[in-house]
Amino acid sequence: MNYTFFLLLLTLVHSTFSSLAPTDQAALESIRDSLTDMPGSAFFSTWDFTTPDPCSTFAGLTCTSLGRVSALSLGPNLSGSLSPSISNLTHLTQLVLYPGLVTGPLPPRFDTLPLLRVISLTRNRLTGPIPNSFSSLSYLHTLDLSYNQLSGSLPPFLTTLPRLKVLVLASNRFSDNVKPVSSPLLHLDLKTNQISGQLPPLFPTTLRYLSLAGNSISGAIIPLEPLTDLTYIDLSMNRFTGAIPQSLFGSTTTSMFLQRNNFTSINATSLSMLPQGSVVDLSHNSISGELPPSLAGAESLFLNNNRFTGEIPEEYIKSLVNGTTKTLFLQHNYLTRFPWSSGTQLPDSVSLCLSYNCMDTDPVVGLSTCPIEVAPLLSRPAIQCSRFYNHSSTG
Repeated sequence: MNYTFFLLLLTLVHSTFSSLAPTDQAALESIRDSLTDMPGSAFFSTWDFTTPDPCSTFAGLTCTSLGRVSALSLGPNLSGSLSPSISNLTHLTQLVLYPGLVTGPLPPRFDTLPLLRVISLTRNRLTGPIPNSFSSLSYLHTLDLSYNQLSGSLPPFLTTLPRLKVLVLASNRFSDNVKPVSSPLLHLDLKTNQISGQLPPLFPTTLRYLSLAGNSISGAIIPLEPLTDLTYIDLSMNRFTGAIPQSLFGSTTTSMFLQRNNFTSINATSLSMLPQGSVVDLSHNSISGELPPSLAGAESLFLNNNRFTGEIPEEYIKSLVNGTTKTLFLQHNYLTRFPWSSGTQLPDSVSLCLSYNCMDTDPVVGLSTCPIEVAPLLSRPAIQCSRFYNHSSTG
């Protein structure tokens, strides 16, 4: 009698603390049926549903003490599609799909997963829009759907989720414009989509990382002026116009990529010195005026293919000589003088290009490290410089 009771007790303990809840097991079976290991992958080799304790033996599975799935990480190197049964894992806090060839839409019902904090479904071939059910994910901290084939307008509810800190939708096919952002985001990456229109009026001042590169966004970037704590900003390859706010050149900015737009000026009345090791690329714009001395602190500085005028500041020379600046590209502007003292030596690590400006340049100094695509002429034709400066003085 006592022995039988002991065995029964053991069975109850095992069932309470080890067994997977039936609803979750059924969901996992459906998920397993919809996905396949690609050649060379053995992710599902541990998914044996006859085992008494899937929670401790299934790869990518974490459970609560009551046998409910709390975290599910699938892959890498899977194909197939994502089963709608994922929505039955109602205690899920983390859902991860590693790179593979998974196709089809996102599961439609995320409103049944109120505890989700992390969704990362990257580098697959998922298609279609983001379901409206994402709007109910009030505890969501991180959403990464990058490098898929998702499409449709950017949903307005995504950027209003109250606890969202990281939003990465890069390299998809999202269209329309950037929606107003009220979520307390630290990281926003929308690069390489089909986004157009102008920026919304406000962004959260909490942002540290912002990438909108490779879209068709136009207009001024005045809404970004309050973002004084950015460390990384990439607006390259868009259609932005107007002035670059001086607040973006802050003491925390280590990476700034604004190349290939239509910017025309830098508001540079009192720029802070850039942090050591920073990279600034303002190339291929229409920026005019004199070179701001404070940009000399950058380790890599690309100001080529603009409309800069006047002398190159002494600060740039000092920064090159002392090794602070290792790359300085100033080609294809209208600069008139490079204040170089004879006998001064540049460190071997320095890359400097001055070609196609309105000055005579020492070919050893000005062209030795120019990119291959730079025109072989050392200076602009005199007639171009004369016309440019005459037009500027009468404009």
